[in-house]
Amino acid sequence: MTHHNTQATEEQVQYAAILEKGMYSGLALMVITFALYVFGIMAPIVPLSEISTYWSMPVHDYLVAINTNFIHWEHLPTGWSWVKLIGYGDFLNFLPVTILSGITILCYMVITPGLFARGDKAMGIMAIAEVLILTLAASGLLAVGSH
Repeated sequence: MTHHNTQATEEQVQYAAILEKGMYSGLALMVITFALYVFGIMAPIVPLSEISTYWSMPVHDYLVAINTNFIHWEHLPTGWSWVKLIGYGDFLNFLPVTILSGITILCYMVITPGLFARGDKAMGIMAIAEVLILTLAASGLLAVGSH
């Protein structure tokens, strides 16, 4: 009979604690930014009275429409270009989504030294690879598709 350890490692507890704090922080920020948007405290790019006309559009058509009607940029607002619009209520809502998406990267960064310290080189290398892959994917340096 094999013995299974049911106790969490220090790294697992650390990962879970950071993930929990990041999740609650992101969720709280999501409620706050949404309230700023919905109650008109921060003006949106697309007026609330017009937003429903865009709901049924494919993403590309939506981007063309808001660029043509509101933003007037030379190129469509894709990738990280939303950061330039963070002063508007509808784009400020992207910030907590980014936090929620990126918290995993922070978790892996924090636990990596502990993995190596306890001699678990394979998991340490995988954690570094995870950080690099997720960071590269989030960076926008990799482009997929024809746009």
